[in-house]
Amino acid sequence: QVQLVESGGGLVQPGGSLRLSCAASGSFFGIYVMGWYRQAPGKQRELVATITTDGSTNYADSVKGRFAISRDNDKNTVFLQMNSLKPEDTAVYYCNGKVVITFGSSQRNYWGQGTQVTVSS
Repeated sequence: QVQLVESGGGLVQPGGSLRLSCAASGSFFGIYVMGWYRQAPGKQRELVATITTDGSTNYADSVKGRFAISRDNDKNTVFLQMNSLKPEDTAVYYCNGKVVITFGSSQRNYWGQGTQVTVSS
């Protein structure tokens, strides 16, 4: 059983910062891609940022220059540093991992339970 557990959400004023963390636990071979997605009320879930084991990153245009994704491969943990937050960043943020359970098996998608980020004055 693989679990992804997020932490670090909350309420912040516009222009403020938050740091999200997500730790993966359980029995698996590895997690090649870890990332963050978000879903605002009435909207579809959207990509925020992803990072591979070798550090290659991908960002949504809306967060480029403001958010930074990083990971600790030894601890199977991914982080999202969010700066210059805007009200439109308000959403539930979900951690995602493309997990390889055993060597040679295909990747499976796993999601965390989500953490609320609210940007408001």
